[in-house]
Amino acid sequence: MVAKSGRPAAPTLYNRLPVLRAERGLSRQELAAAVDVNYQTIGYLERGEYAPSLDLALRLSEFFALPVEAIFSRTPFAPLSAQVYGGQV
Repeated sequence: MVAKSGRPAAPTLYNRLPVLRAERGLSRQELAAAVDVNYQTIGYLERGEYAPSLDLALRLSEFFALPVEAIFSRTPFAPLSAQVYGGQV
């Protein structure tokens, strides 16, 4: 796939940020302050409009105390219901 700039388009990066924020009762602004970015950056990340730098991905990983691959993936995450209930809800 090629972007409008003529360069190859970056692959989609999926994330669990909205779920992680909701579990912890955090607003985008609170998470942004905790990892030292603008709150709009969190929105762009959550919508898949922006891929984090390695530094930001590691800061988010440290904040949530999770491995980076538990937060970000190059393939879609399975729904939590499928993971918890084996797809039988």
